[in-house]
Amino acid sequence: MELTTIVEWDQQWNSIQEGIMNLKRRIAEGIPENQVSAAVNVDIYTTIYSMCIQKPPHNYAQQLYDKYQKTFEEHITSTVLPFLKAKHDEFLLRDFVKSWEDHKVMLRWMSRAFAYLDRFFIRQRRLPCLKEAAIICYCNLVYREVNANVREAAIRLIDEERKGGEIDSALLKNVIDIFVEIGVGQMDAYEEDDFEGYMLNNTRDYYSRRASRWMLEDSYTSYMLKAEACLRRERDIVSHYLHPRSEQKLVAIVEHELLVFYKTQLTEKKHSDSGSSAFPGDDNVEYLSRKLAANGIL
Repeated sequence: MELTTIVEWDQQWNSIQEGIMNLKRRIAEGIPENQVSAAVNVDIYTTIYSMCIQKPPHNYAQQLYDKYQKTFEEHITSTVLPFLKAKHDEFLLRDFVKSWEDHKVMLRWMSRAFAYLDRFFIRQRRLPCLKEAAIICYCNLVYREVNANVREAAIRLIDEERKGGEIDSALLKNVIDIFVEIGVGQMDAYEEDDFEGYMLNNTRDYYSRRASRWMLEDSYTSYMLKAEACLRRERDIVSHYLHPRSEQKLVAIVEHELLVFYKTQLTEKKHSDSGSSAFPGDDNVEYLSRKLAANGIL
């Protein structure tokens, strides 16, 4: 298709930018995504299409791709990041989740408006697609800046639940899902780089401290009941908000810190306590003992 009239950059980009500014305002005001006018989206798509099919020097595909990325960068650095950096603990977690959800709304709207770039220009130039470019932008400018503080706040909540406290499990699941999503199909951010390893090390330290105290204070039966409760709770933690691939590693650490490390002392405790009266739950303890012995743990 050939255009009889040249579409100039300045006027048309100003029109596109006005639509983007309206979107940002709607996101800031919490207006649902489905209330963004489809007609506005179509108008912007048509404008971008017209700017991309012209012959050089009036083909603006590269400039539009650059502006697409720049729009995310400017929004993040001017609005999102300063807001997040001022938050701590659970407030940080809530706003981190909101920033990611808002980013995905903006990504969906922008990628629809700029879709012609994905169909032709990006494929020909072998550039990151619109979705990938937007996620890379968030990852580099937001995630890398705050993920350490987010991780620490999330791990504190996990410890709080281990101590019997009430926590917002749905919030924690949303946070941890971001560590998975940010990998765009890969688990590196969650498993290797930013979350799971730290969480497992914290789990190891947590149960090492508990076990050393319980060994001094508790009978064999009491200790084993606590170990059973801990193993059950860790499986619940995985089912409520961690990724399923964490369960085997998490349970193995808890078993090691509570049972394997103290194998000799627990055997001695069991023999020394054998003459004392039974505690409630002894059947559960014997079942756990047999199960662990069968697996070579005790």
